[in-house]
Amino acid sequence: MTIANAVSSHAPAANSAQYLSFSLAGEEYAVDILRVQEIRGICRITELPHSAPSVRGVMNLRGAVVPVVDMRAALGLPNEGYGQFTVIIVLSVRGRTVGFVVDSVSDVLSLDESAIERAPELGGRVDASLVSGIGRAQERFVILLDVDRVAGIDVVAEGTS
Repeated sequence: MTIANAVSSHAPAANSAQYLSFSLAGEEYAVDILRVQEIRGICRITELPHSAPSVRGVMNLRGAVVPVVDMRAALGLPNEGYGQFTVIIVLSVRGRTVGFVVDSVSDVLSLDESAIERAPELGGRVDASLVSGIGRAQERFVILLDVDRVAGIDVVAEGTS
């Protein structure tokens, strides 16, 4: 999927922002579409010794070494292995390129500012500091993630990219 095609088919209103939504453990999450560089199928990931539990390793992205974060592990969700729809969303995080493994990509959403609320305390399932807000898209809620916090300082400070 190319981001340019997805974005052009969902032109935002003046007071809205666009988000790429994806699924993790049956819940819908989203990240700011402007941070997304591309979406890739699962590829070979080289494990790194002594890395954070959420860091699965690194992948080769057109010759660049890119750290890969498993979003299930980063959010404290149970690991269920990779399925046929599992993908890596490649994002820009603090000026570096980072891959995020998700169960599947859903859609590009345009959310008005009025449809986004501050993140409430989530009671332990997801650390509320990782959530930038809760979006209301039609009859469902979408958890908007702060990718800078999810990736953590350790991932982008390693000097890979």
